[in-house]
Amino acid sequence: MGRMHNPHKGIAGSALPYKRSAPRWLKISPDEICDHIFKLARKGLTPSQIGVQLRDSHGVAQVKSVTGNKILRILKTNGLAPAIPEDLYHLIKKAVAVRKHLERNRHDADSKFRLILIESRIHRLARYYKTRGSLPPTFKFEASSASTLIA
Repeated sequence: MGRMHNPHKGIAGSALPYKRSAPRWLKISPDEICDHIFKLARKGLTPSQIGVQLRDSHGVAQVKSVTGNKILRILKTNGLAPAIPEDLYHLIKKAVAVRKHLERNRHDADSKFRLILIESRIHRLARYYKTRGSLPPTFKFEASSASTLIA
């Protein structure tokens, strides 16, 4: 599948290891990993930032292979999951930044066009998350109130 607002295919990405079990050299237990996840989530880190922290500091390549659950699922079971999904949050954050740029640079036609593309991605993603149940059915993205969503 290609990218949404780009003519290129976009197939680059890392490949997961074939073995789905935890590596034998990993000495950390699943309970310790869950404790680290909870501690980092309480600090305000997103699930992807938690994964990077665990990978770089503790040598946990894949949390799912050790604990049996992904980071977001572990956070959801303990009520620490973010209110809006992470990818939608970052798109809203980008739209707010572009809108702020447009307030200072009114004649930046390319940014006006890019803002339209970003907001269409937000609407599409919000529609998907509403059908999945990750967002409440009453969620509506409005540019005027977007900065309060990311604050």
